[in-house]
Amino acid sequence: MRRMIVAIVISSTLLSATAEAMTPPEPEVAQTVTGRGFGHGRGMSQYGAQGAALAGKSAKAILDFYYPGTTVGKATGSIRVRITADTTDGIRVKAANKLRLRDLKAGKLYTLPTASTRNQWSIDPYGERGAKVSSYDATKKTWTLWKTLTGMGQFEGPTVISLILPSGAVLRYRGVLRSADLSGAHFDTINVLSLEHYLRGVVPREAVTSWRPAALQVQSVAARTYSVFHRNRAAKRVYDLCDTTSCQVYGGFDSEKPTTNAAIAATAGQIRLYKGKPIMAEFSSSNGGATATGDTPYQLMKVDGWDAYPGNKNPNVAWTVTRTSSQFRAAFGVGSLRSLRVTRRTGVGPAGGRVLTVEAIGSRGRAVLTGDQVRLRLRLKSAWFGFAGVQPLDISTQNQPGSR
Repeated sequence: MRRMIVAIVISSTLLSATAEAMTPPEPEVAQTVTGRGFGHGRGMSQYGAQGAALAGKSAKAILDFYYPGTTVGKATGSIRVRITADTTDGIRVKAANKLRLRDLKAGKLYTLPTASTRNQWSIDPYGERGAKVSSYDATKKTWTLWKTLTGMGQFEGPTVISLILPSGAVLRYRGVLRSADLSGAHFDTINVLSLEHYLRGVVPREAVTSWRPAALQVQSVAARTYSVFHRNRAAKRVYDLCDTTSCQVYGGFDSEKPTTNAAIAATAGQIRLYKGKPIMAEFSSSNGGATATGDTPYQLMKVDGWDAYPGNKNPNVAWTVTRTSSQFRAAFGVGSLRSLRVTRRTGVGPAGGRVLTVEAIGSRGRAVLTGDQVRLRLRLKSAWFGFAGVQPLDISTQNQPGSR
């Protein structure tokens, strides 16, 4: 396919750096950027999965499309998730009936005493590598030491445990809440729970809960596979995943929804394998109309008609944003821009596909950036973009992604 080359003349030639320094600052003008997709585009498009589900495709067919060459596998067990929002020195939880404490080094389990005035328990650093367990008296507003441990401890108990954050907000989690001495003077909080219960707090945070069952089932399998892939790579680390977009967004018990719980149950244990091993089941919001290639054989570049399927209501299939001229100068680092060209695209998808390289020429020289570099520096949704022009200059907008 012919490579698209888009040229933009941005400013007239200046005679020298000295002349430029003597020239009044350029006026701030809005640069329009058009683009397609949201995210890296590798693996599954979440909106694409919904589009395929609207078209009547099964969860298996959708998974086969986005992860070609993979097979169905099975996974069980538990997962360890680092709760990043808990930045307290230790772990603080609400008191509850049948709340227990496990001394991980000694292997002992204690049922914590209850009292009408005792409303919190905590595990905090103590000594060289130990921990102390204390209770809080709401009436006296004082902490009282209950027991010391020579290692780490964890809270176990009823169906859910209520974790108290530094702000005072309470988040509820299934499984156990474990202290971990990762670094520094404070403990990190690790939620250890079954893989299936973990997904109940992930899928509703990663997908739209009103989507078709097949789309939610695909998200469940992808999230489960992603989790197992990282669990297998955790080695001696004390946790497998974090709870943010750096891993998978996880909200615990309070995020659970009936529709996603049903999708998880319908695909219980299912993962995707390549040559017998769990795949890196990447996914992004929208691929803009074509999947992106990756480092593995199951990450192929191909046109995706489901991403913009009628009725899909995908807000990211095509988008437009504006950036100021100063933001452009900062992004490319060549001074006042004289010209800007998209010099290479992937060649797959509308308007030539994702950007591979961009050439910028300015008063201070020339720079060639990758599409991903431009995406990060201009804070764009994806590396599939084009430049619609700088006003009031007359800039061509033909063959731009997102233009009509």
